[in-house]
Amino acid sequence: MYKLAKGSAVKARTQAINQLKAVLVAADPNLREELAGLNNAELFRACARFADDSKNGRNDEGGEEAVLQATRMTLCLLAHRIEQLTEQIEDLERRLTRLVERHAPQLLTVVGIGPDTAVTLLITMGDNPERLHSEASFAALCGVSPVERSSGTRQYRRLNRGGDRQANAALHRIVQTRLRFDPRTRD
Repeated sequence: MYKLAKGSAVKARTQAINQLKAVLVAADPNLREELAGLNNAELFRACARFADDSKNGRNDEGGEEAVLQATRMTLCLLAHRIEQLTEQIEDLERRLTRLVERHAPQLLTVVGIGPDTAVTLLITMGDNPERLHSEASFAALCGVSPVERSSGTRQYRRLNRGGDRQANAALHRIVQTRLRFDPRTRD
């Protein structure tokens, strides 16, 4: 359930970030210039402070000033939404890490396996315990086992296109990380 909630929060935060940046593209050039050159964290903090400006005696006026004020308020609301979603994601990550540490701490000692990939593999294994009899059955479950093919006279193997795609992606991330950081894997 935590993984589901985290995935939803990550998706919503990405959408909010994209919306904030889209508002900036269409914003007043002076406002864009004011926020230019900021990294994401600085940009979100600057936009979150726009609420203070609207509370300090700036009233709705007509014309371009009203559009500018509406833009600043929209940026502020989106920045606050991003901040809230980031806090939710961090809380869910802590909870997932504690669960992995409690139920399968040996996974976290392996190079390339972090809490996210460990949780994904544990979910796959927990959803299909009756299918896990060997390493080969785990590979088939994750869609990383070769499949024998024949064209009559020629035998060959192709990649398994079945299996749990999330577990497959987690194994791919583990391999890529190990190739970068683990000398034994590189050798």
